[in-house]
Amino acid sequence: MNMNDKADAVTKPKQRKLLFSAGLSWMFDAMDVGLISFIIAALAAEWSLLPEQTGLFTSINSIGMAVGAAISGILADKYGRKAILLWTLLIFSVASGLSALATSFTVLCLLRFVAGFGLGGELPVASTLVSESVPAKERGRAVVLLESFWAAGWILSALIAYFVIPKYGWQAAFILGAVPALYALYLRKSIQDPPRYVRSTERLTLGQSFMSVWASPHRKSTIMLWILWFTVVFSYYGMFLWLPTVMGLKGFSLVKSFEYVLIMTLAQLPGYFTAAYLIEKLGRKFVLVVYLLLTAVSAAWFGNATSEGMLIAAGMCLSFFNLGAWGGMYAYTPELYPTSVRSTGVGLAASFGRVGGIIAPFMVGMLVARQVQIGSIFWIFFVTILIGAAAVLWLGTETKGKELID
Repeated sequence: MNMNDKADAVTKPKQRKLLFSAGLSWMFDAMDVGLISFIIAALAAEWSLLPEQTGLFTSINSIGMAVGAAISGILADKYGRKAILLWTLLIFSVASGLSALATSFTVLCLLRFVAGFGLGGELPVASTLVSESVPAKERGRAVVLLESFWAAGWILSALIAYFVIPKYGWQAAFILGAVPALYALYLRKSIQDPPRYVRSTERLTLGQSFMSVWASPHRKSTIMLWILWFTVVFSYYGMFLWLPTVMGLKGFSLVKSFEYVLIMTLAQLPGYFTAAYLIEKLGRKFVLVVYLLLTAVSAAWFGNATSEGMLIAAGMCLSFFNLGAWGGMYAYTPELYPTSVRSTGVGLAASFGRVGGIIAPFMVGMLVARQVQIGSIFWIFFVTILIGAAAVLWLGTETKGKELID
């Protein structure tokens, strides 16, 4: 065994532990976001919310995520990945638990903004941390596998929705969302800042970090990433946060809707795993472009499905390809920036993407209120996703197998 093999043997258990530790925090994030889609379906019936209010409620979460991603990304470059990861995890956990005590729509929206801030901040920081801690030949796969914990969180949220919400109410779901606060105590000892970040001595001011992302060496990548993130997040939150409600509009009961969405959600896992395999075989651009194109086709199919079987099959394809593309996007983004602004670049791209997450659910609510057909709404997502695929194809650079920029 040569020295490199010995080094790999030593570091691989540490990498697996890091991936699992960060992955669990990612899973809790997804559980919280997923629960929103189920909670709003129950809440709309209990509080007699208008479609516009339903759209506003789901958008508020994304507003918090947009602010959190931008601020936390910049702070993580200045103060370290570990510290910001822990604080964002605590913020969203506490806000989620307090949401169970809300007695008015306004208070609940305020708490969801705070929870969104923590959620939005944690995701780009966690992906940057893992990306910087894994060798180039395994980096893309590791980050996609990290993102696969998102599917586990959605599945968990669907199970909570199916078994807990109908029996104990939406408040119980929010209380379960506070559990990650306890996990943050474990993370304090189980993870460390990546050696690459520790070695880097350049700590830029907030203004310098923002300007560096838009400097000539990174401008083309930043434009591509902002388009990609906007189109993917716009389509994801527009479609998936409305899935239980869309099922209701198609004539299914609340419990039946939750059951079907759980089935569709299970398809996310193979979507991630196939993307994790292909991303190191065929490259980041291939996975992103192909999975986005197939997501667009699935969106058009789902929106215009005419039978129960077609609806479930289209929903499963939508979950499979959309979440595979998400994994590819998180793996690709940190690779395009140097260490000094890597978290800033990821955070700002994610933040701009969240603008799409703000607009889309509110837009769907407005269109549903105006009795626009679901099929027509999903054609909007079809076109949007194609724009994201085109941006990667024409503006993206391949990073498979390349070392991160110091």
